[in-house]
Amino acid sequence: MSQLTLNLLQLLHQYGSAGVFGLLALGIIGLPIPDETLLLLTGTLVKTQQLSFIPAWLAITSGAIIGISISYLIGRTLGHFAVHRICRKLGLSEKHLEYTSKHFNRIGQWLLLIGYFIPGVRHFTGIIAGTTELPYKRFALFAYTGAIVWSNLFFWLGYFYGMQAFHFFVSLFERYGIWLIIPIILVITAIFMVKRTYKNN
Repeated sequence: MSQLTLNLLQLLHQYGSAGVFGLLALGIIGLPIPDETLLLLTGTLVKTQQLSFIPAWLAITSGAIIGISISYLIGRTLGHFAVHRICRKLGLSEKHLEYTSKHFNRIGQWLLLIGYFIPGVRHFTGIIAGTTELPYKRFALFAYTGAIVWSNLFFWLGYFYGMQAFHFFVSLFERYGIWLIIPIILVITAIFMVKRTYKNN
């Protein structure tokens, strides 16, 4: 077992489900916390009755939702302000921002849904959604659905298979990482093209 895993175990034993909630929310925001490992460990500890099921389940679900919500809020405030300042320095107009926002509203919402499963992407989707002023209702629909599916998937994998599931997924991504991401990109592109074709007709 790695030192990182041991450190997480120590924190979870010390702070319980509250620690799960805080670590997961901070990991979604962007701190270097191994979110999948945390979720798998939480499921394993629930299985071995070292954590109570209901508080732990609420912690992983609400932690993911709160984390992505804070990222969205950062994008709507600091991110939006920063982008406007940068655009002014680069000589870009409001039309450029409106164009970017329009296209993110079309396909970016799907990235909110599946971005949790792409390493590094989930840390930016919420901020980008806020910066491009994606309406909150649409953000919530896609981001919260993705948060619930992602967090529960790894939680239940940990519950049923323990850390063996973690080692399996790490080795799978190391071998086939690019081939796992390409289909996701193709799916997003296909959805965008279908929606565009339907709209034109």
